Amino acid sequence: MSKKSNTIWFMLAATVLNVLIMLILFVICFILITRFADPSSSLVSLWLGLSFLVSIGGSFYLYSVIVKWMGKKFNLEDKLAPLISKRKNNRRRED
Repeated sequence: MSKKSNTIWFMLAATVLNVLIMLILFVICFILITRFADPSSSLVSLWLGLSFLVSIGGSFYLYSVIVKWMGKKFNLEDKLAPLISKRKNNRRRED
């Protein structure tokens, strides 16, 4: 397999992992809300919104930690193509 195809498969797997982490964190927050918050309280919607933001932020943080760890452990820099390549310096000639 080429580096570009390895990069595509890695990004697809990493995206699925990120979504799974987000769902797990949201379910954990939802369980904590149902266990500790009063269901008749007007703050339940605030807690749900906060848990949504925590799950998004936590998933991005855990995703970055896992990807950095995998990059070091499996030496992914040699196996994956760079996502952002450097542009060639094409300057216009000024007359």
